[in-house]
Amino acid sequence: MGAPETEDEVLFERRGPLGIVTLNRPKAVNALNHGMVQAMLRQLTAWADDDAVATVLVRGAGDRGLCAGGDIVAIYKDMLHGGTETAEFWADEYRLNALISHYPKPYVAFMDGLVLGGGVGVSAHGSVRIVTERTRTGMPETTIGFVPDVGGTLLLSRSPGEAGTHAALTGAHLSGADALFLGLADHFVPSASLPVLAEALESSTAEAAVERFVHTAPDSVLAAQLEWIDAAYAREDAEEIVRSLRTLGNDATAAADTIEAKSPTSVKVTLESLRRVRGLSLEEALDQEYRVGLRCLAGPDFREGIRAQVVDKDRNPQWKPPILAEVRESDVEGYFAPLGERELGLSATPVQSN
Repeated sequence: MGAPETEDEVLFERRGPLGIVTLNRPKAVNALNHGMVQAMLRQLTAWADDDAVATVLVRGAGDRGLCAGGDIVAIYKDMLHGGTETAEFWADEYRLNALISHYPKPYVAFMDGLVLGGGVGVSAHGSVRIVTERTRTGMPETTIGFVPDVGGTLLLSRSPGEAGTHAALTGAHLSGADALFLGLADHFVPSASLPVLAEALESSTAEAAVERFVHTAPDSVLAAQLEWIDAAYAREDAEEIVRSLRTLGNDATAAADTIEAKSPTSVKVTLESLRRVRGLSLEEALDQEYRVGLRCLAGPDFREGIRAQVVDKDRNPQWKPPILAEVRESDVEGYFAPLGERELGLSATPVQSN
């Protein structure tokens, strides 16, 4: 107890009955790679059966955030070389997401600073999800030619009205108050109180500790916009959504502009993903996201989106096709076709750690 067990990029520590996971790549805003996910799977599985561990806390090293998502530069390099590392990474990452959602002990996530993509996967499936005034969260995948994953389609499909559809298609960064409104988080705690809360978790239950530090959250901007969001997004077709947004003006017009700058294929596949995932279990949702993800790896937009945003940083992706109207329904359908022997199969098997 006391001294962290060093796994370089993720640290595990026991402080009394509290098991602490610290994502430890601060220069990369703790972006997840395969080794980190595998280490978390092993340790969380061990702690789940350890009677000496009563509560688990997940936090990020440094002051920039819990986790900015998956390591997309590594994914880009894997795509360039036609490798299989990304598919293997996602398979373990999704197993981790499922494990967290069923965790038998309080799983406390400090969603402070940036919490994007894969960072949502290691936090928003937990049982005690804490945001702060510094939280900037969301699923920005359409910006890089991808689709929300790590169970994000299911989480956003359960948000009030069509707020989750808006968040998914625009890829907007959301405040802590917005995360609470969307159902991605449970409690608002000032960021300055997090170190003291972490100490309190060492000597009291998660419920009692959190109760001492919870504050009333600011108003959610997204909640105030729900009327026009519901009016525009309650459609099954992305072009119709954009047209409707443009008739509503102001913030809605800005949303339309944002959506039209994203990968048209990603926008349509994301919308279809959100509609199909309703009523599914998390494991079924992850299986669907895995099918979609592998199809994104094989298509042109995911690679081009990462190139434009992260590699060359010209912010000028050349999407194929370039507009929503040119994305055929049959193309979208193809993203959801069964994978045969490559199926993830989480919904058919219990959550495992290997």
